[in-house]
Amino acid sequence: MPDGLQNKVIFQQVVELLQNARQQVLRTVNSTMTITYFEIGRIIVEEEQNGKDRAGYGKQLLKTLSKQLTKEFGRGFSIDNLENMRKLFLTFSKSETLSRILEIQKIQSVTAEFESQKTQSVSAEFNKLDYQTLSSFFKLSFSHYIFLMRIDDEKERRFYKIESEKNNWSVRELKRQYDTALYARLALSRDKEGVLELSEKGQIIEKPKDLIKDPYILEFLGLPELHQYSESQLEEEIINKLEHFLLELGHGFTFVGRQQRITFDDKHFRIDLVFYNRILKCFVLIDLKIGELKHQDLGQMQMYVNYYDREMRLEDENKTIGIVLCQNKSEAVVKYTLPENNEQIFASKYKTVLPSVEVLKELLENK
Repeated sequence: MPDGLQNKVIFQQVVELLQNARQQVLRTVNSTMTITYFEIGRIIVEEEQNGKDRAGYGKQLLKTLSKQLTKEFGRGFSIDNLENMRKLFLTFSKSETLSRILEIQKIQSVTAEFESQKTQSVSAEFNKLDYQTLSSFFKLSFSHYIFLMRIDDEKERRFYKIESEKNNWSVRELKRQYDTALYARLALSRDKEGVLELSEKGQIIEKPKDLIKDPYILEFLGLPELHQYSESQLEEEIINKLEHFLLELGHGFTFVGRQQRITFDDKHFRIDLVFYNRILKCFVLIDLKIGELKHQDLGQMQMYVNYYDREMRLEDENKTIGIVLCQNKSEAVVKYTLPENNEQIFASKYKTVLPSVEVLKELLENK
């Protein structure tokens, strides 16, 4: 191997090691601080429960504690932030996993107190906590949990927590996924057992249908809701915001190319966008359509999929998936154009503006 290439390889390996180390340090810091705030929240709640006038006592307690902690440690201990710590404990201590942890710690605390015949100090109690177990639960930053606590539905909250952990979502990306009602959109295509699995495991991709969302939310393109743009303009904007589009597509997608040409019988056809999904190990073809979906659009996609299966797919790869993204579609057209056992061709609507979360949730409830 030439020296220049070898140096480049070594440099890249070192860079990856350092980046992984920094990410690990950041995760550790985030976890430790969140656990600390969780424990502060527990102390506040337990002290409030000892007060006679709980509401009045709790309010005064936060005010006094805020003043003292700010004097000792500086910023970060406002009354609002202490209230968030309190809420962190109240919200996540109800988790089945953490409830078991807290019960074990309570038993350990009582046993230790009995053996020493005196009340333990806060610092000693604090050091006895099972940090390894707690850190396996609290993997995100405190800012993530502040946002998660705003989600009232526990199943939905668990889903976004799991997905944030799996995909290393920033708080900004977490907010976007929530604002675009990712949970509701995925839940729409699942039965009750599938919805429960979402809340316990996040999005699990085992078959082509697991990849599909309906609708896809493309608000990041900055296009108007009305179709005052062409399909080529839509494609161009997607390419310009490819990173955002990949996040919207979901797990395991890599970009292969645009306007991929296939030729047979001296005729040329072009597929708008070609991706590969590393989880399902298959090509994913996407065609963009402005306006109403027609049965010809599905037939054309079937031809593309057949071509890729017969000419492009390797022996160890799975069958190609085709998605037609359109502004509007008739479920009847989709139903009677595609075979009953269809697992390869899908039609989904897309929205270029954020729909109401309430509207999508209403669809879920009426499912």
